[in-house]
Amino acid sequence: MEQLITICKLKKVIKQQAKMKKSPGLDNIGNKMLQLLGSTALNKLSGIVNPRWRERQVRMQLENEMAQKKGLQILKDRYYDGWVKGCARIVRDEGARGLYKGLFPSLIREGVYSTIRLGAYEPMKKALGATDPAHTPLWKKICAGAVSGAVGSSIATPTDLIKVRMQAQGKLQMGEIKRYRSTYHALMDILGREGVRGLYVGVGPTVKRAAILTATQIPAYDHTKHTILNWGLMKEGIALHITASMIAGFVTALTTSPVDVVKTRVMNQKSESHHMKTYVSAFDCFFKTIKVEGVLGLYKGFIPNWMRIGPHTIVTFSFLSN
Repeated sequence: MEQLITICKLKKVIKQQAKMKKSPGLDNIGNKMLQLLGSTALNKLSGIVNPRWRERQVRMQLENEMAQKKGLQILKDRYYDGWVKGCARIVRDEGARGLYKGLFPSLIREGVYSTIRLGAYEPMKKALGATDPAHTPLWKKICAGAVSGAVGSSIATPTDLIKVRMQAQGKLQMGEIKRYRSTYHALMDILGREGVRGLYVGVGPTVKRAAILTATQIPAYDHTKHTILNWGLMKEGIALHITASMIAGFVTALTTSPVDVVKTRVMNQKSESHHMKTYVSAFDCFFKTIKVEGVLGLYKGFIPNWMRIGPHTIVTFSFLSN
């Protein structure tokens, strides 16, 4: 949080110097630097706060996997019964530290993935010919978001893989050995057992999820905000940012939940033998989940997913817009 306050102060100083020297170039360079610094600081903060939601989301996505339950039946006989009780269950079984499993790889992932997807969005939009922020066609926003998100996630896939596997490890049963002792142990174990390719298990659904997320979150916020302004429903300010962010967060959770479930399940499955895998591809996982668990099976963990994306969207875009 101190980083954000410092960046806000730095932004004011740069603008004042640019006005005094009548140098718009200085202002532009400063804004680009601040956008990068702000994205990094915000996403590091997100990486610390959000694992509590992500932990529950992963556990709920994997619970009763491939169980013969469809419709509302998937809500029965759950160990992590909802996001509130699920949190209490994790704390009771694993202590408060259980909520922060995978924190280190999460921080690395956020520092790489989210910084790239947020930082590259505006340049990508301009590359597509967007010159007027208030009247940019929606398809250009979606394309810019999809490309920037796909690039960032493809680079950060190894850290995402380690994060998911560490978060998926619940209470150890009698005689059960912890899958990974640390991020370094996970990295070495995956390299030793699966090779470099093993670090990119699930890269397909990961990139698809990131493309959908960024193509939804940023354009939804951008388009909602300017639509409200153009219709004269609200004026520029924090209330507008919160409203646009809440709408963008909900829409993003709605569109990304199915592919997020697929990503988590593909990444978490053991990969020692190809013939013993539950899923041979992301599409195989998608269709098997629908066949066995129904469409609602793709929306397991939806509430913690929205609770994670919603506040992140509010904080991120409220800061970047000011």
